[in-house]
Amino acid sequence: MNNLNNPIWLMSSAFDKLGIDELIEKAVTVGAQGIDLCVFRKDGTRKDHTATHLEYETFDLDAAKNLIDKFNAAGLQLSLGAFENMIGGDPTERVKNQNHLLKLIRIAYLLGGNANNVKVGTFVGYNHELGVQKNGFQKNLDEYKRVFEPIVRYAESLGVTILYENCPMEGWRSAAYTSTYNNLPGVLAARKLMYTLIPSKAHGEIYDPSHDIWQHTDPVDVIAASDITRIHRIHVKTTRNLLTKGRIEWGGMYPMHQVEASLATRAGVSQPVSDWDRHHYEAMLPGFGGTDHMDWRAFVDILREKGFEGPFEIENEAKNSKDTGNLAATIQGYEAAIRFLSPMLWNLGNKGYQFQSGEPLHEPTAQKDIPVKTINDL
Repeated sequence: MNNLNNPIWLMSSAFDKLGIDELIEKAVTVGAQGIDLCVFRKDGTRKDHTATHLEYETFDLDAAKNLIDKFNAAGLQLSLGAFENMIGGDPTERVKNQNHLLKLIRIAYLLGGNANNVKVGTFVGYNHELGVQKNGFQKNLDEYKRVFEPIVRYAESLGVTILYENCPMEGWRSAAYTSTYNNLPGVLAARKLMYTLIPSKAHGEIYDPSHDIWQHTDPVDVIAASDITRIHRIHVKTTRNLLTKGRIEWGGMYPMHQVEASLATRAGVSQPVSDWDRHHYEAMLPGFGGTDHMDWRAFVDILREKGFEGPFEIENEAKNSKDTGNLAATIQGYEAAIRFLSPMLWNLGNKGYQFQSGEPLHEPTAQKDIPVKTINDL
């Protein structure tokens, strides 16, 4: 295989305590070529794996130029995103999430949008009030189209692409609920239906293979069945499926369910330790702390066969790295993942496997600022 040169980026959620300058320094230190900046609402309700690395309320054309200068000085590329429920949950929070996404689309436009490969990551979420009804999945697809069609149209008008991540967000609601399907694009079928409902090329996906592994689906098969033009980013995160007592008791198809504690104790039945502890797996980084249940060579090979040339973004949620709360262990996880990937993504040279420098970010083409839009404006 020739001309291997996919950049490796890091997702900034693991560095939630760092400012933008320290974040850039850490990205350079570990050997990354870009950063996917998390820009979550500061008043949001999510508490897990969030960070806010841009001042989104005051971001203007001058801020865009300054940010591009910072990233060019460090030799880094960038994207941005926030991952919330856009079609379900509390109605007031839902609208705030939609309006926040529109702010990020505007920021991406000021940063050059598609011309600078600056995309906007998001979730879709799920509306369980509709989902429990007959034809609930179709009703969620219809609600997705109602909410996202004007958002995608707005992004397209600005030369910006929206990217959905495929995490089902299995722990997003209490373990007292039976369903763990909390984000519409959590399976390939949903994404194919979504693109059919809204054919615009101004939306696509960040594909994360780790979520398919615990769903007992081979990511290689998913890529083979996917429209590669819709896949703009790959999340580097993986899964080790665990053979637990709970898996034997509850099976591999359904999540563990929460029941009355004393009853579970008397029956000797496993219970979820947390809302996320329901599908018998451990989040990992490839090449750090043991083997996972994925063939990364086959995965990279099918991506290359189908012509994927985009970034591989390391999303560090590993139990033995980010989840330790230890900054050094977090950095070690990133470094190990980059070393693991480099022979598959980069050519061999005199100094080993190295990334060949890419193009710098261009100065924004926008000549003037544009006002912030709300969902009601669309």
